Amino acid sequence: MQHADLLLRMFNAAVEAASPALCLPSYLPPPPKGRTIVVGAGKAAAAMAEAVEQHWPASKPLQGLVVTRYGHGGEHCKRIEVIEAAHPVPDAAGQQAASRILAHVRNLTQDDLVLCLISGGASSLLALPAPGIDLAAKQAINRSLLRSGANIHDMNCVRKHLSAIKGGRLAAAAAPATVVTLAISDVPGDDPSVIGSGPTVPDTTTSAEALEILRRYSITPADSALAWLTSTASETPKPGDPAFARAHTIVIATPQQSLESAATVAVSAGFKPLILGDAIEGEATDVARVMAGMAQSCAQHHVPAQPPCVLISGGETTVTVRGKGRGGRNAEFLLALAIALGSNPRMHAIACDTDGIDGTEDNAGARIDPTTLARARALGIDPRARLADNDGYTVFSRLNDLVITGPTRTNVNDFRAILIETA
Repeated sequence: MQHADLLLRMFNAAVEAASPALCLPSYLPPPPKGRTIVVGAGKAAAAMAEAVEQHWPASKPLQGLVVTRYGHGGEHCKRIEVIEAAHPVPDAAGQQAASRILAHVRNLTQDDLVLCLISGGASSLLALPAPGIDLAAKQAINRSLLRSGANIHDMNCVRKHLSAIKGGRLAAAAAPATVVTLAISDVPGDDPSVIGSGPTVPDTTTSAEALEILRRYSITPADSALAWLTSTASETPKPGDPAFARAHTIVIATPQQSLESAATVAVSAGFKPLILGDAIEGEATDVARVMAGMAQSCAQHHVPAQPPCVLISGGETTVTVRGKGRGGRNAEFLLALAIALGSNPRMHAIACDTDGIDGTEDNAGARIDPTTLARARALGIDPRARLADNDGYTVFSRLNDLVITGPTRTNVNDFRAILIETA
């Protein structure tokens, strides 16, 4: 229980480092001569809007609209409207919110300011299909991408080119107003054009790339989507476009900062932290096998770190869904890790999504210890069969090893830590 508590404290530190209440206020721009319109989307959007309201001068006008995931809204905003919508598959509420956000930023002047608040999840929540494409067609493509194992860069390339608001189109609609975007990164590399599909950022990807991605993952789009992607109108605004002359983006929280905060907690407990990276991608089971090998090397050869130590990593793994079980990518990673470690008596681990939701389940993630496999088998659970069925959630639920936090109202991607004791 001591090790489980330490791992949980490390995860909580990672989440706290990306709390909008802490990381946003110092980046607020000064009030403009004209109006200030706040718009935004993402799992942290409501918490970010609250932070803006709390630190914006009461005498200065402020209005706007942000959209966040169901259950992530809160009730503290008074001047900025908060709408909830579906994630990861968009719904009509997200479509209506995106349409209203575009309306908010039209017909502004150079004296006005658009403050755009973007965090992970914005791609699904800003669900405004391009002309001629209905929501059902976009939902079908989104579902297929989620099941395909595509990484976030590929997914967002397709989303941008099927959207009337993402891929820089929101900034184009807001011109000539000043646009300041405050972003919480949940993507490898912290590229603003990828965070939330970059609604206020120039896009370097192309419609041809979006089509190639769909072909690569054997996804057949609706005729309307295919017709749009093969038209010149589908191309997004590029770097150098005058629409971005008064647009500025600041990344206010990153996965790396959160990993470093977790590392500080590990040091205080006597464990040497080794941060493997904040942008680790790949199939969850493959990443688990690699990390199990690294952990075993630490235990046996003191390479790449000498116990007592903890291997910390972030990024976003993927799961190519082939089974019918329940389980997000962190549950999948941990079940594969437990199998690969083989009940090593010196290993404990945690894997959680910093938004508090692992995939579409009610848990942030889970944890394992040296007894995980034995306890599972004692309950009649075959770990390998459950992994093949993508059923990690069920395993950890029955073991009472789920980590349940509820929505954290921020998102800097996944957090993973493997604790290695001394012999």
